[in-house]
Amino acid sequence: MVATREVIIPTGMELLYEKYHYCPGIRIGNTVYVSGQVGRDENLQVVEGIEEQFIQAFENVNKVLLTAGVTFDNVVELVTYHVTNPASIPASEPLMIPHLSLFMEVKDRYFIEKYPTWTKVGVTALSDPGLIVEIKCTALR
Repeated sequence: MVATREVIIPTGMELLYEKYHYCPGIRIGNTVYVSGQVGRDENLQVVEGIEEQFIQAFENVNKVLLTAGVTFDNVVELVTYHVTNPASIPASEPLMIPHLSLFMEVKDRYFIEKYPTWTKVGVTALSDPGLIVEIKCTALR
């Protein structure tokens, strides 16, 4: 039996599908795939402030999850992309992800007890200037 592919587009994210031609999420059977979500509001404006961007990115993930009928408790894999700025890190320090402690504090507001696997990746840039994090995940119903 072939599983049905269901496109998940929460209210307020229609422009992502219409203008940028990608799905915020796709459900196939019991698996929900959430595209990378960033700290942009419904008008696709980058949210200012580090913590505010982290929160907005998680809220965008939450919209996709809820529209797909799942929650953060259903997430089994989390992948986060963090913009790093090697020029701002002293040569004596190993390359690290800026604001990771703050990101973890925000993450822990959404993942209370059921923690997913988590891969953190440092990148030089994301799709729009000013973005500092992108979050994608996979959940099971």
